[in-house]
Amino acid sequence: EVHLVESGGGLVQAGGSLRLSCAASGVAFDEYAIGWFRQAPGKEREAVSCINTVDGYTYYADSVKGRFTISSDDARNTVYLQMNRLKPEDTAVYYCAFTYTSVQPHQPPPVADYQYSRWGQGTQVTVSS
Repeated sequence: EVHLVESGGGLVQAGGSLRLSCAASGVAFDEYAIGWFRQAPGKEREAVSCINTVDGYTYYADSVKGRFTISSDDARNTVYLQMNRLKPEDTAVYYCAFTYTSVQPHQPPPVADYQYSRWGQGTQVTVSS
């Protein structure tokens, strides 16, 4: 069974940076995707960035393009989310999620949360103004 553990959240001032990590264990699939989602109080969960680990295809929400970078370290089964130039509106609980369905080579990763079957416990990111 796939198990995900996020780390790297915290409190940072606006304009600062954080790097989130998502360590996956129990992965027995060659083709899968990892997505980073976030949920702020009173708001729906949204996809922030996702990566197709087959060939590195990525997705970024418009609100984070140019500021966030997703990457994967296959040897460590770890996916990172580098977050730069953070804004107060980035404040949320960030979750990483795993899916092996709807993942194909040369295709963008799934971005809907219902397409992901395993979720981490979440890590809080707070950006102060």
